[in-house]
Amino acid sequence: MENKYKSLSKSVCMLLLSGLALTSTAVLAQQDYEYTKQTYSRGQHAEVAYEGWKENDDGTITMLFGYFNHNWDEELDIPIGENNRFTTGDPDRGQPTHFLPRRNRFTFSVIVPGDFGDDELAWELTSPNGVTRTAYGTLRSDYKVDNVTIMSETGALGSGTSDEATRANIPPSSQLIGDGFRTVNVGETLSFQTRVTDDGVPEPFDPMALVRLFGGPAAAFATPEVVRSMMMKMPPPKPTVAKNNGLYLSWNVYRAPEGVENVQDHVHFDPPQVKPWEDTRPSANSPWSWLWIPPKMPEDGIVDVSVTFDKPGTYLLWGRADDGGLYTDQYLTVTVRE
Repeated sequence: MENKYKSLSKSVCMLLLSGLALTSTAVLAQQDYEYTKQTYSRGQHAEVAYEGWKENDDGTITMLFGYFNHNWDEELDIPIGENNRFTTGDPDRGQPTHFLPRRNRFTFSVIVPGDFGDDELAWELTSPNGVTRTAYGTLRSDYKVDNVTIMSETGALGSGTSDEATRANIPPSSQLIGDGFRTVNVGETLSFQTRVTDDGVPEPFDPMALVRLFGGPAAAFATPEVVRSMMMKMPPPKPTVAKNNGLYLSWNVYRAPEGVENVQDHVHFDPPQVKPWEDTRPSANSPWSWLWIPPKMPEDGIVDVSVTFDKPGTYLLWGRADDGGLYTDQYLTVTVRE
């Protein structure tokens, strides 16, 4: 744990401790507002990204893709077809049609044969504002990734550091309990369960570590809630990407019925799900928010989620179990009737 925080000076920690009671949620709300108004909320396009490739034990190749939706609020919906397709081979290779805000890394994978060679996969996406972007997937050696690369790219390793235990990390285990196809009526609650387990690596983010390392006698009077409230007063750090490690499960819309606009307004998850995208605002429910604390997972590893739909059609839901460094995905198809 000390390696995680060794770059944080003692003076900064003492500043944190000296003002433990000097903040409020109003300050946090103002920070979020000031941060967001300087960027784009709606009307922007999405970039598509080729994240790299890795070899599989059976000799095949997994090619990894993600995206960057420039909007902070607007979630884009782009159906499979002329505006969302692979232009080489099968146009539908499992890519999303619902695009969450901001940077989403390693969102989906495409498996190709081991003799793919010098061939290329091209994912082309045209956003509602007419901007077209293409990601080109190849097996160039500099695009080859492994688990350490993935953990580094998502920010789980901090400032490019790692240790033996972290390098040996394996993805969490995630299993949807029951049928992968469900039917429900509009407005009716659908409840389902996912069993999630993990090896506890990388070490979960602990907000009290700073206090224990540098707090001295003041540490005895601090709680995670008090430390969190004080941190709201401090200006957020601005690394390229930094993530608070800890196991979580997040279910979101991956594909929605064509013609349903503003999908996020018509699909309601309970409890509210952790954001799997890089929302760096201080109060965001996202591991990339510097105030985020991993949720407490059930002792039996079974996570209950409920969802309701306001519009009929067939939805594909995407559940990502993430330990901070690596991830495992599950999918649930839901047919919603009038």
